[in-house]
Formats: sequence, structure tokens, C-alpha cells
Amino acid sequence: MAQLAGFKVFIPGGRLESVHPERWRFHYGPATIVLPSAYFVVAWLWSHIRALLAISRWRHGAAILLTDQWDANEIEFAESARAASGDAISIWSRRARSRTMGIFAVTMGSIDRYIFRTTLASFALVLVSLTGVIWITQALRGIDLMTSQGQTILTFLSVTGLIIPVLVLIIAPIALMIAISHTLNKLATDSEIIVMNAAGLSPFRLFRPFLYATTVVALMVALIAAYIAPDGLRRLKRWDSEITADVLANILQPGRFAQLDQNLTIRIRERQPGGVLVGIFVDDRRDPKERVSIVADHGTVLKNEHGSFLVLEDGNLERFEIGGRDPALVAFGRYAFDMSKFASQNSNITFGIRERYMWELISPLATDPVYIQVPEQFRAEMHDRFTAPIYPFAFAVLTFAFLGAPRTTRQSRNFSISSSILAVFALRMGGFACSVMTAKNPQAATVQYLMLAAAIVAGLWIILAGIVIEPPARLVEAIDNTNARLQKLFGRPAIA
Repeated sequence: MAQLAGFKVFIPGGRLESVHPERWRFHYGPATIVLPSAYFVVAWLWSHIRALLAISRWRHGAAILLTDQWDANEIEFAESARAASGDAISIWSRRARSRTMGIFAVTMGSIDRYIFRTTLASFALVLVSLTGVIWITQALRGIDLMTSQGQTILTFLSVTGLIIPVLVLIIAPIALMIAISHTLNKLATDSEIIVMNAAGLSPFRLFRPFLYATTVVALMVALIAAYIAPDGLRRLKRWDSEITADVLANILQPGRFAQLDQNLTIRIRERQPGGVLVGIFVDDRRDPKERVSIVADHGTVLKNEHGSFLVLEDGNLERFEIGGRDPALVAFGRYAFDMSKFASQNSNITFGIRERYMWELISPLATDPVYIQVPEQFRAEMHDRFTAPIYPFAFAVLTFAFLGAPRTTRQSRNFSISSSILAVFALRMGGFACSVMTAKNPQAATVQYLMLAAAIVAGLWIILAGIVIEPPARLVEAIDNTNARLQKLFGRPAIA
């Protein structure tokens, strides 16, 4: 095309002059317009058509996983056009490139969504499973109290379910670590990590969808720590206070003689659903002039604005007066025995530190009796709530740092999995220790923040540097030697 330089074409009213292999200059009267040459336009269009063809091949199953990369020839064309053709060509090139990169961003968005959905689905499954198992062990403690109250299974589940937010607060970061490990192991088993890395996908770029999932989990943990968990504990404490303060519900146990007062004894044979008491016996000697014995088939506890009553049905009342000869025996169909003295009384409930909302920990009332008594506990709980949403980020970064590097299917991942578990366990145990020590030493809270920051920074450095964490050579050699010995003795080699 160099021989075309200086070539001129005259048209009515103006002339078209080739001043450069990639530029044409159009003169029309006093005005001059620089246009791209036909060769350049065709080459420029072909470069972008190739990009569209690449996208088409990707959609039909080819392993084209480009992210923030562009073909080197296309970049060279764009740069030469920008230098040769002035602002017009530069603008066209930038627009075309932005459109092409936008299409690539959409294709990578589908990969992000795939990893994001897989991680969150695994997280939900692990979270529900672990929370359910631990919740059952905690809920079994309240079965005796609930059965003695004659409550339904729905009431039992609703009351014991109030501790679930507290369990989720602790389990969520661990469940996220397990979910990320499962997703990375799935990608590695299908050789997807290697393919993406070979196509130019950096480890940090692969970490982006995991970061999105971690952000969702961290927001959920922050909401639970600030409001949901304290609110559930408050409701549980109100219910527990009502139960323990109510003598009628707490002391009347089936098969036991309960002495409510010095001269008042009540026994019930069993307690049925709906609060029905069966086989009731009452021995009342509070009046020194008489003794009253009552036997009833069944009864219920009734509470209204007038007080609390034990309503007995289908029974007999025997009244024996001191100095009298024969007792008076009365059969009744319904009889109300006044128990207002022993019913629960309204009392003020003092919430503990774990029942306080986040804003109450940040700015407690100066007249709060609990804060006056243990202000250091408020500080420790506040820092524990602050660090709760940070742990998901720390666990995610550490897990990806150990497992996110590309490996072939022949390379063992057992060492990386074990190392990630140990790192997360050590970080969590160190956090628990600092939370306990913060109540006595405020500097322990600073140590906890520094541990989390160090874990996140170290993990990000490993990811950005693309470091593959492998077992030491001596450890591999020792495992190989152990394999050889075990194979000779038992024929069962150890797992590396």
C-alpha cells in the first residue's frame, strides 16, 4: 500500500488524496476531512469480526474463556489507527473495543454466576445440615420441661428454634469454608481451573465470584449479630422467665407430691396435651380449724383477671372439721380451687449482655445496672459482634489461597485441604481466646483484629502471586517411604 501514497482522485467540488497507506484526506473547498483508507476499514472490520466469531465458537462449546484480554493484533491495529487517523478513528476504535469487551464481560458473567450459585447452594446445604444437628442436641435439653408443661410439638419447635440464629452466627463462616472447598474441588476435578488458567484467567479473577458469595454471607452474619440473634435470645428469656416464675407450671410434676405451702400438698398422676391434668389429689390443712381433701378425675389451670385457679372436674371433696365427729363428703362436677397466691407475678426482666442489640452495646445507658456492674463484658461482646462478619472473608481467602491454584488431577490436594482446615481452625480458636481475654485485657481485641487482617493479607498475597502451596520435599519423601513399607507389609499404601 506504500505505492498508493500521493495518489489523488478528483471528484466534482473537491478532491480525494491518499497521503498515507492508512489515511485519506478529502478536500472540499476550504474544508479538509481525514478519512480512513479502504484497506484500513476492511482490516479493522475483520479484526472485530474475528472477535465475534470467537464468541460464537465459545457459545458452541469451545473452551474460550478470555476475560480482560484482547488479541494482540487487534490491539496493535487499534493503536496504529489511533496514531494514524486522528481523533475520528481513535473514537471509533475505542467504541468498537468497548462493545467487544462488553460482550466478553457478559460471557464471563455467566461463569461468575455459575460459581456464585454453586457456592451459595453448597453453603445453604452445609449450613442447614450442621445447624440442624447442633440444634437437636441443644433442643433435647428442653424436652423434659416442655413435656411437663403439656405443650404441643409446635410450641416446642417455636421456642427451641429461637436459638437457631445464635448457632448460625458461629456455623456460617465454617459452612462457607466447606462450600468454597467443595466448589474448588469440583472445578479442579473437572479440570476447569486448569482450562481457565490456560486461557489467561488469573487466580484473583477466579476468586471474584467467591468474593461475591462471601459478601452475601458476611451481610447475613452482620444482620444476625446486630439484631436477629439478640432478639431471639430476648424472646427465649421472656418465655423462660414466665415458666420458671409460674409455680403451678413448674412444680406440679406428674407422680410427685408437691408441697406448695407449709400445709398444702398437691399431686397429679399425669399431664396430657392441652394442659389437662389427670388424677388430681389436694390435701389442704392451711386452716387450723379444718382439713380439706379433694380427689378429682381431671382438671386444668385457668388464669384470668381475677387470678389463677385450678379447675377440678368430676371429683369428691371431703371436709373434716376439728372437733367434729364425721367428715362432710361432697361430690362435684366442677370446682375451682384458688391458686392465685402461687401463680406467676409480673416482674421486670433484666436482659444479659448477649441479649443486647448492637446499638445498645455501642452506646449503653449510663444508668444500666448490668453495664455499671460489668462494663468490660459490654466491650468484649461489642468487639465479638464487630468481628463476626469479618470471619467469612478471612476463611474464604485462606481456603482459596490453599485450594485455588491450578493443579492437574494427578497432583494430590490432600495436603492443601488439611492445611486450609488447620489454618481456619487456628484462626477461629485464636478469635475465641481473644474474645474471652478482651473482658480482662482490652488489648486482646486489637490482637484479634490484627490476626484477621494478617490472615486476609497473607491469603491475598498468595492468590495475587499465584503461589501453589505444596508439601515439603522431605514430607513427600517420608510419605513415599511409608507407602513402600506399608505396601510390603500389608499391601495398603498410605494416602499422600
